Order: sequence, then structure tokens, then C-alpha cells
Amino acid sequence: MKAASFEYIRPATLDDALAALASPSGGAAAKVMGGGQSLGPMLNLRLARPRQVVDVSALPALRSVARDGEWIRIGAAVTHAQIEDGIHPLLRGGLLQSVAGGIAYRAIRNRGTVAGSLAHADPAADWVLAMTALGAQVEIASAGAKRSVPMERFMHGAYTTDLAEGELITAVRVPVLGDSACWGYTKFCRKTGEFAEASCCAVFDPARRVARVVIGALDGAPRALPALAAQVARSGSLPGREAVVAAVAEAAPGKDAVDRKLMATAVERCLQQTLNLEVAA
Repeated sequence: MKAASFEYIRPATLDDALAALASPSGGAAAKVMGGGQSLGPMLNLRLARPRQVVDVSALPALRSVARDGEWIRIGAAVTHAQIEDGIHPLLRGGLLQSVAGGIAYRAIRNRGTVAGSLAHADPAADWVLAMTALGAQVEIASAGAKRSVPMERFMHGAYTTDLAEGELITAVRVPVLGDSACWGYTKFCRKTGEFAEASCCAVFDPARRVARVVIGALDGAPRALPALAAQVARSGSLPGREAVVAAVAEAAPGKDAVDRKLMATAVERCLQQTLNLEVAA
């Protein structure tokens, strides 16, 4: 299929983009396009039929990476591939670079953007899980205001976010991890490049007193396993299988036994990676 007719707008500045979204012909009738890897298929399948598409992919204001105090500020139009390639020293050798390199295929990573993935809010997507585990902040702007939303409050459910009419994501702020921090990321896919059927991300940062274990690929937003994370932080060792299974069952009560087993295995392997333990075959 081909997309329904729409007006294509490629603003020169961020202010121009926000003005287009705030115009009477924009608002709910407009869609923001970053890399187009999520919106493009929706347009072609006519699941989305906006009157306007506002392309922000080339805006310089959305393509920078910088240190902002104790945060790394990643512009909304920075692509997965740019993070994978470590275009900025702050992106090299950590969780962000590792996650980016495992997203879909290189052709998609070349175009897809961090903010586009978050705004699309697919429950199985990598960035919604990783940014939740990291405790990231989502910067949002409209023609009249700016605000910041913690990632754990940004995604309300499947394909549903805190973004209001006329708003777009301008950046994602990720905490700078301490020297003693450790992390892990595991996902199971039917084949390389597909969305995950079960996923887990863990971040432990003693300097910031952070201990998070979060599971993804659910029916909605990622879910934290706080009791399990606290247990691992106290003991510094892998919890027993029973504790992992119980934590997953509490966080995802609607899943069947097969799905819960897959999720529990994802959690175990993620924690093995985090604690630098040998992963069983």
C-alpha cells in the first residue's frame, strides 16, 4: 500500500517545527518524523493518516550529544547507528553503545532515532527498556513551554506516551554512571533483528545508590523488579531461580507459564552479565 496524501514539512529550525505543530492545520492532524522507521510503515499501511508530516531529522538543535552536569544529553534526532559508532566519547563503551548495536538491522539503525523509538513506544523496543533502567529524563517542548518527564512516567502503555498535542521530544538525558557501576542487557528474539519476545536490563551504580532490574517486551510499559534488585545489591550474587520466577510472576501476572519462563531466563542471563558471571548455554 501507499500512504494517504499528506503535506510534507521540513522546517529549518526547532522553533519552525514547534510552530508547525502548534498551527491550526497541525496539532492532532500532524505527525513528527525522525528517522521514519516506525512512522513510515504506519503511513504506508494507512494506520496513520496525518494531514501533515513534520520532518525534524536534520535539525541541528536535535542532533548533538553533550555533557550536562551529571547527565549525558542526547539530541532527539541522534540515530541508533551514531550511538553504536560512538560519535561522542560519552557514548563509547557503555550500556548505550551496547544496546544501540543490537537494534534491528544496520539499515534501520542508520535512520532510526532514539526519540522516535521512545515516542512510538513499542513495548518490545530496546530504548524504552534501557532508558527506564537507566533512569533517563525525556525533554519535551511545545511552542509555548518546555518540560522534563522521568522515563518511568513517560510511557503510559503500548504506543501511548505522555506527549500531548503540539509537543515533541527534543532530547533524552541519561545519568552519568559511576566508575563502579555495572549493567547488563539481554533479549530473546525469534531471529536477529526482530523485536524481543522477552528482555531485561539491569543497572547497579553504588555511587548513586541505584539498583534497578527492569523487564520489557510486555503488554505495556517496562516493569521494574525492585525487591529482586535490592536482593542482588545486598548480596552481590545471583538470586535463586525461585526468587527470579516469583519476581517475574508478580510483575507480569497476565503472562502464561511459557512467557514467564522465558522472561525469568532473560532476567537470569541479564544478571549473570551484570555480575560478570559465566552464562550457561
